[in-house]
Amino acid sequence: MPPPGPPPVPLIVHRLRGNPSKKKLRPPGPDPALSPKCPEPPSFLSAYACDEWWRVAPELWALGLLTVLDSATLGAYAQAYGRWREAEEALARVADRDEHMHGLLIKTQDGNPRRNPLVKIAADAAADMVRYAGEFGLTAVARSRLAAGVSGQPAPSKFEGLLASPIQRPKNER
Repeated sequence: MPPPGPPPVPLIVHRLRGNPSKKKLRPPGPDPALSPKCPEPPSFLSAYACDEWWRVAPELWALGLLTVLDSATLGAYAQAYGRWREAEEALARVADRDEHMHGLLIKTQDGNPRRNPLVKIAADAAADMVRYAGEFGLTAVARSRLAAGVSGQPAPSKFEGLLASPIQRPKNER
């Protein structure tokens, strides 16, 4: 049974979010080493999954969120994306030929309507994709949890420059 409360946050994510409460951070545990370049996608990924890997992996690697140990999880995300895209494209082809139900329903062997299995495959792949995406901060909600100033300096205050800068005294007068 997992301990009560929210799951622990990786130290790199905690640093990106900032520490507004000024609570003492837990000591960093052994972190996996970052490779000198972005990891390659696993060999089993589909073509769409590889495209998605190369779309997101370099950004995650640059932020320090992608190590060799994370490759399998990112591979699962990319494969879910590839499966979702393939199912949606197949569903669109079926919908072009079905002007009444647009491929959402099919007829079984006994003539009864039933939900098209492609709809379930697409929905399951989309749910998997969104779940994995949240692990890497690839959704709007996950990104909103990170500090606003991750990618640069914070916006200047409207009061910046109103106060005179302190006078610099020569070293011998101090």
